[in-house]
Amino acid sequence: MADQSMEVTLPWPELVKGVLIKRYKRFLADVEIEGQGIITAHTANTGSMLDCCESGRMVYLSLSQNPKRKYPYGWEMIEMPDGLVGVNTALPNKLSYLALERGALAEFSKPLKVERERKFGLSRLDLKLTLEGGQEVWIEVKNATLVRSGVALFPDAVSQRGARHLGELMALVRAGKRAALLVMVQRSGAESFSPADFIDPAWGQALRQAQERGVEIIARVVDLSLKEAKLGRALEVRL
Repeated sequence: MADQSMEVTLPWPELVKGVLIKRYKRFLADVEIEGQGIITAHTANTGSMLDCCESGRMVYLSLSQNPKRKYPYGWEMIEMPDGLVGVNTALPNKLSYLALERGALAEFSKPLKVERERKFGLSRLDLKLTLEGGQEVWIEVKNATLVRSGVALFPDAVSQRGARHLGELMALVRAGKRAALLVMVQRSGAESFSPADFIDPAWGQALRQAQERGVEIIARVVDLSLKEAKLGRALEVRL
């Protein structure tokens, strides 16, 4: 059985503090670092980052040692009035993989194997579990940073790709396999999760249809500090 008491954390590398000048071209951000001036950081986030990309905010960057990277700095978090917000969409995938590998998610027993980026249909889904007895569980992970009135919302921009992922999850259920959408909320203040119908009503409709057809919808908080990112509590899902 899953060990819900297990603490699952990802420590940060040494973070570099700066002030956000602007985000642009979706994957780039200019940040002013004291003593260095303005640098360009890579932004691993395909969404709009609604309510968490205001110019003038304090941000925290990681620094890659890979000499082949065009932009060695990567934007990890921004400091908003309600606390830190994680903007790197790769982090929830890494944290989910670690949690599942250790059997720390209550919804799943500890798997025999966890695989990343497995192809199904026209998509690559984030995680594939093989449970005891050979049962397969396919999981797509989504990163949510939009929280309003205690509700975590996804997506923060129209997401045709996200709707396609839901279609693949429904196809997996039809094929007799388990399938789940795991929403990781990298922001404090959420008590529940709901689709952002005011942004992408088609995705919200697809999510409700997916749940009706057997896709499991799970939402968890990611607790952020300047030391680490930690798997947090489960959120109520309200569709």
